Amino acid sequence: MAGAGNRSTTGSRNTGKRNGANSAGRAQSGGRGGGSQKNRRRRKRKRRLILLAFEALLLVILLLAAYFMVILNKIEYEGLDSSEAGINEDLDEGTIITLEGYTNIALFGLDNRSSNNYGGGNSDVIMIASINNRTKDVKLVSVYRDTCLSIGEGSYRKANAAYARGGVKQAVQMLNSNLDLDITEYICVDWAAMVEVIDALGGLDLDITEGEMRQINKYKKDVDKVTGLVTPEVTQYGASIHLDGTQATTYARIRKLAGDDFKRASRQRIVLQAMLDKAKKADVGTLLAIVNAVVDDISTSLTTNEILALAKDIQSYSIESTTGFPFDLTTATVNGGDTVVPAELTNNVEELHEYMFGATGYIPSQTVRMISDTIVQKTGVTVNSSLINTDDYNETVGATGTDSIKKSTESN
Repeated sequence: MAGAGNRSTTGSRNTGKRNGANSAGRAQSGGRGGGSQKNRRRRKRKRRLILLAFEALLLVILLLAAYFMVILNKIEYEGLDSSEAGINEDLDEGTIITLEGYTNIALFGLDNRSSNNYGGGNSDVIMIASINNRTKDVKLVSVYRDTCLSIGEGSYRKANAAYARGGVKQAVQMLNSNLDLDITEYICVDWAAMVEVIDALGGLDLDITEGEMRQINKYKKDVDKVTGLVTPEVTQYGASIHLDGTQATTYARIRKLAGDDFKRASRQRIVLQAMLDKAKKADVGTLLAIVNAVVDDISTSLTTNEILALAKDIQSYSIESTTGFPFDLTTATVNGGDTVVPAELTNNVEELHEYMFGATGYIPSQTVRMISDTIVQKTGVTVNSSLINTDDYNETVGATGTDSIKKSTESN
């Protein structure tokens, strides 16, 4: 009995040891499990924080996108399809294919002496921005506003009269029918829009002559009447003179100096180039300020998606070259006024297509040839007429003032 009792006691001790060991093992196992659970909780918290950060970023992006959409939807939009753009129906297949490689946008600057009035008025700035869709290179062509062209309905007058007669639609039709182009996109701005954009960019630094300084100070009051601003006078001339929006806009309007309207068109391109250069360097806040400032002061055929598509590539755009049109010209009295006359339109259009699209040996459409013949009949100006040399006003790339325009005698 005693032996049995001893065995029982020993068994109990052994059982106790085993139970103790098992308890210790479970305790150790429980410790490891607790650490693993803490790590899992940390990882979950980290994932939640990352997710929250991503959601916050997404919300900011969506809010910015919504803001842009709301702002851009305030822009005065009027589409223009090919059937109403006055594109010549007798363009040959090769020309149509060539033009498809470019986005050609008409730019009109209006002298309406009032803000946000795009229904009519003379277009003092008539410019074509031709964007190579592959390279993003841009060529700017100023069509001299006083050029005798067909403005529709059998009327031959100064080019800027097309806008006054029939608004932007007739102005685009005038460009397409006279120049064998396929423009359906346009942007119209007035003085107020120019002032607001330039001011939002922080002004422009341009080289101005003493004569230009005096002209700015004399005529800035005209722009102030439209904007309601009171602009100080420019007190210096020379290199890198800082101009605010009103001063720079007035600079672009100067024509009562040597070079007349030909040099005025050069100034307009110099200002536009300076604006693009500053916009490419601007931060998001500045670009937002620009959009907000001009949203009520422009009219365009570009949709919101098209504007955003152009905006996203702004860093890629580079103004490759600029010129005035016509290339070969003289002046004559037409309809009682001093008018720029192409000598002749056909050869000027040939040169234009070679300049804009590299189309050597371009043959203008029958429509353009008929318009050209009519201009010759009305004015008597031919290729044999005495011409005015405007070569020294054409290439403004890299120029920060009219004195730094590359002369035709300078090598590239």
